Amino acid sequence: MPMYQPSKRDGLVGFEGGHILDLDTAVKNGVLGEVAVGGFGGGVGEKLDLKKMIEELNLPEVPPVFICPISLEPMQDPVTLCTGQTYERSNILKWFSLGHYTCPTTMQELWDDTVTPNRTLNHLIYTWFSQKYLQMKKRSEDAQGRATELLNTLKKAKGQVRIQALKELHQVVKDHATARKSVVDEGGVVLLSALLGPFTSYAVGSEVIATLVNLTLDSESKTNLMQPGKVSSIVDILNEGSIETKVNCVRLIEKLIEEKDFEVEILSSHSLLVALIRLVRDKRHPNGHLSGLGLLKSICLHHQVRNLIVRIGAIPQLMELLSGLSPDSLELALFILDVLSSVPEGRQALKDCSYTVPIMVKLLMRVSESCTEYALSILWSVCKLSPDECPLIAVDAGLAAKLLLVIQSGCSPTLKQRAAELLKLCSLNYSDTIFISKCKLTRTIQ
Repeated sequence: MPMYQPSKRDGLVGFEGGHILDLDTAVKNGVLGEVAVGGFGGGVGEKLDLKKMIEELNLPEVPPVFICPISLEPMQDPVTLCTGQTYERSNILKWFSLGHYTCPTTMQELWDDTVTPNRTLNHLIYTWFSQKYLQMKKRSEDAQGRATELLNTLKKAKGQVRIQALKELHQVVKDHATARKSVVDEGGVVLLSALLGPFTSYAVGSEVIATLVNLTLDSESKTNLMQPGKVSSIVDILNEGSIETKVNCVRLIEKLIEEKDFEVEILSSHSLLVALIRLVRDKRHPNGHLSGLGLLKSICLHHQVRNLIVRIGAIPQLMELLSGLSPDSLELALFILDVLSSVPEGRQALKDCSYTVPIMVKLLMRVSESCTEYALSILWSVCKLSPDECPLIAVDAGLAAKLLLVIQSGCSPTLKQRAAELLKLCSLNYSDTIFISKCKLTRTIQ
């Protein structure tokens, strides 16, 4: 039977006798591009480990001819079947061990179960990854050296030169792990932190913050950044920055409040809370919602700040946003509203919003179990606060039927118990016959 011969397609390397054509053909057909065909990786003496190179590079795009059709991962030990198709050795042997005696790609029956090492393809893969790996290493070394140079420049630079150095340092640190390590090891965090203060310009502060959020900050560095003057500078930049800068400010503050010695008084900044609400409400930049709500959630965990959050009007503003939020953002917003309902001012503010009850009823069993839990908790808070008014509104909005759905669902026992308690509270305003009629599912389905 003649050997199966795949044809060239998509400009990739063809096969001949079960083997990839030589490297010159590979270059010509665009698999390698411009690459020295002689010794691998430009003549480096030490042999690099192919598996390590593949893992560390983690490239989003690899020539299709290098990919095993079974695992869709780059091959390290390619072998070719009698059909001319090539696979990673371990993958095709596993295929055979499952009792398959066909070619996975063509589904042809195999007339010979021999697997032949595809040494040409193996060399091609090794050469390509070696080149990419050595280029990456060189860029990393160059970035590390450049980061050191920029730190030295910042020690003496002022004005526009300082801003330009900060911009470049931000980019280098963002792109290269070796540069991040170099900046930390050489005292760059202290140097950058010193540039934040009451008189820091936006141009300088935004670049400093953008760089700091990409670095590993130790306890001492965080304590240094928590000085009132520096925090005030970060909050000012949060208020006036671009969306990218605002998100960076939020990320930096989140890093600071992770510190065990964090002073909660920092969160009691009216300016900080207002800036976060503005970020969350900015409909031009929906990507700021998740970031702002995430920090607001962390702040809400501190009981001392909850009344202040309520006083700046956070509850009605968050309520207005609920219908347009993504599921992740919606869950955060409901968590915040639920936490705020734990204080008297928060419960009253929720009750005073005319759309609180209808919206919470609508959200039950609509998004996730967590969202149902928070909405149910909020409903319980406002109905307990005003048992003669809110339960009537809730039942008219279809709450009774929704609560029965919760009780009959696969939700947690705690959630079912809360639903049963709320159902009992709502029933107190009706006769048995009328309340049973309110439990019909018609309104809920509509």
